[in-house]
Amino acid sequence: MDDEIIRAANAKKGSPFLNTDQAAFYIGLSRRTLEKMRTTGGGPRYRKHGRYVRYHIDDLDAWSQGRDRASTSDNRMVGAGR
Repeated sequence: MDDEIIRAANAKKGSPFLNTDQAAFYIGLSRRTLEKMRTTGGGPRYRKHGRYVRYHIDDLDAWSQGRDRASTSDNRMVGAGR
């Protein structure tokens, strides 16, 4: 896990693009969850660089910010419609 932290930190410094493992760690989800989201939708935007899937850090941050809630009983997202 420490290796993933280091790789994600280095990637963020050198490139804004993360692979699936790095992106999953960055937003706190499993690799498998991100893979499922690519198939079913609802996940962060991703890009294909040749045969490789890459996530831009800005897209991960935007996706995460769009998931905020005011409370556990709040079904709507705070800031929806902005």
